[in-house]
Amino acid sequence: MALKDTIKQMRELLNGITYDLEKAEGGNKAASQRVRTGTVRLEKIAKLYRKESIKTEKTTKGPKKAAPSAKKANAKKAAPAPKKPASSKKPATKKAIKANPKAKVHKARPSALSFKKPTAKLPSRRAFQ
Repeated sequence: MALKDTIKQMRELLNGITYDLEKAEGGNKAASQRVRTGTVRLEKIAKLYRKESIKTEKTTKGPKKAAPSAKKANAKKAAPAPKKPASSKKPATKKAIKANPKAKVHKARPSALSFKKPTAKLPSRRAFQ
């Protein structure tokens, strides 16, 4: 099958599906079934389209992409990004936290399993007497 025929089939199926989809939104159950079967058919034709389009791309040569101009390439090379000096990381202390309140400090948190969850208290025998 040629690529043009496949495209034509896809368009016809899509038109039919959209028409039935509008009916299905109104509550028409038969139209809903037609939409479901139409999407299965569309899937098969879409796979065929992918195969055919890849095949035609390989066999036909399209226009080549223009190479980037030399001016743009030279502009990128001329201005390298400045490097940041390597900073030595020290553990955060109380003094450092006071000096820099935005400093991140890792606080140890207990794991979720260490907490006891409250349970329902059962009434004692005295409550029934």
